Amino acid sequence: MAERPEIRLPSDLSYTFEWPKTGDEKKDAVLGDTEQFIKAVDMAIAEQDPLDKAYRFYSEGEAAAGSQKFIQEFVDYKDRITGAKRYFDAKVKINADGTAGLMYCEDQTNAYNKSLETGKTDVDTPSSDSYVLYRSLLRTGKQGVWITEKLTSQRGSAECRP
Repeated sequence: MAERPEIRLPSDLSYTFEWPKTGDEKKDAVLGDTEQFIKAVDMAIAEQDPLDKAYRFYSEGEAAAGSQKFIQEFVDYKDRITGAKRYFDAKVKINADGTAGLMYCEDQTNAYNKSLETGKTDVDTPSSDSYVLYRSLLRTGKQGVWITEKLTSQRGSAECRP
């Protein structure tokens, strides 16, 4: 069993993962490890650490580089995320080569940026941009953990909007 990093998040940030168990051990592990990866990125943002070990435990290559850049933007602005994030409509496919493809939606209508300097929360009006479609490619690492290697996002995706 892998020695997973501890993920500590601010008390004003919550998640809803509307990802039902598939009953397939591999697919459920992909979903579970992706959940941890998402939270680990948010922890790195909260701790203002673009090189945090936790998200790098769950990602490599393009996905790790993209996450580092994303986290660095929050560090540059001295912001973090607050509120509630909802993830839904996950579709997992285990490929013949042992990799996995995952597509899922994020609802950011109740998630906001919070300034670490002023403590003020930037509450914006929900729009089509509040919905993001993600596509990722994962493979199992040495410790049996699903590692996100590629991750693309499409803000304002019609596929994810209500």
